[in-house]
Amino acid sequence: MQSNQVLTLLKKGAAQIISEGELREKLALGRPLRVKLGVDPTSADIHLGHAVVLRKLRQFQDLGHQAVLIIGDFTGMIGDPSGRSATRPHLTHKEVMANAQTYREQAFKILDPARTDTVCNGDWFRAMSYEDVLRLNSRVTLQQMLQREDFRMRIDNQHAIHAHEIQYPIMQGWDSVMVRADVELGGTDQLFNILVGRDFQKEENQPQQVVLTMPLLEGLDGTKKMSKSLGNFVGVSEPAADQFGKLMSISDELMARYYELLLGRDLPKDANPFEAKKQLAFEIVQIYHSTGVAEKTLGDWNSRFSDKRLTDAELPEFAAASDEAVGVVAAAYSQAFAIKKSRAEASRLIKQGSVQVDGAKIVDPKSKISLHSGQILRLDKTHAVRIK
Repeated sequence: MQSNQVLTLLKKGAAQIISEGELREKLALGRPLRVKLGVDPTSADIHLGHAVVLRKLRQFQDLGHQAVLIIGDFTGMIGDPSGRSATRPHLTHKEVMANAQTYREQAFKILDPARTDTVCNGDWFRAMSYEDVLRLNSRVTLQQMLQREDFRMRIDNQHAIHAHEIQYPIMQGWDSVMVRADVELGGTDQLFNILVGRDFQKEENQPQQVVLTMPLLEGLDGTKKMSKSLGNFVGVSEPAADQFGKLMSISDELMARYYELLLGRDLPKDANPFEAKKQLAFEIVQIYHSTGVAEKTLGDWNSRFSDKRLTDAELPEFAAASDEAVGVVAAAYSQAFAIKKSRAEASRLIKQGSVQVDGAKIVDPKSKISLHSGQILRLDKTHAVRIK
């Protein structure tokens, strides 16, 4: 590929590059660039929101560059305050490393292991003395740290900022020095932290890394950032039927965003929304499972819902043990489809109007619902049960 073509490809989908000229110069060096991505395994699962930046990293790999995946076994115990209105709960090192094992396995569904250096930042932070920490802290000012939007918002709202949270951007910046990063990737909420890395590299007489940030992917609700804690996520290791069904539940407006960030192309202007959504779901299952699994999942979905071959009498039966709406929905998924739904996920489905009893929507997760034998409880566009 010509240099202009490479640059155009890498720019596609990016939110910001600092700077495009520097990236062009680094690409002209004629050697593989070291492209850094730091991840804190605060949970065991990767979802499609994580996949946005991982796919950009894979793009660099496919162009011949070296991925440097930093597992934040040290920073993960502190927790990144970026975009947070409250302090993250602390994790033990054992918890972080257990999460890291599955995180790596899932990340390599996207990344090329042969072009990935995986390192833990605890390797250098645990070797530091308290004097080393103080000297590193002396390189930044408190005013710099409090310029962060999330910190300013906490001050304005009289929410606590703990001293250890101010250390986080410093540690992420020092990671860039330790791995001699040429480029650092991250979500738009990571801009401040990545810029700290540029400053540290300059002070250490290293070439400054290029900053490339990617947009944050909205979750299934179409408003908040995709997050497991919010229950609006699609996991990359979820069963194919769950991935397909969740993606079929998104709004038509959100679908264009998913095409751009997850498939790397625009939604065709003349596309039938329903068919385009099935194509999106098919391709996501194909990426994270296989073509064969995607074809079977699509066929099963068409048989059950699109072709309407499954009559009410053929729906799986479900006997509710309680009358609380959110509990009924979670139990129906578990008993009838072996799908584990948290109360938060069940609540989201109810609030968005997906849950219906004989066509009547249930809108309050805390409401009590009276179910009778023979009624049809529709959980979402792809799952329904018949009450025993």
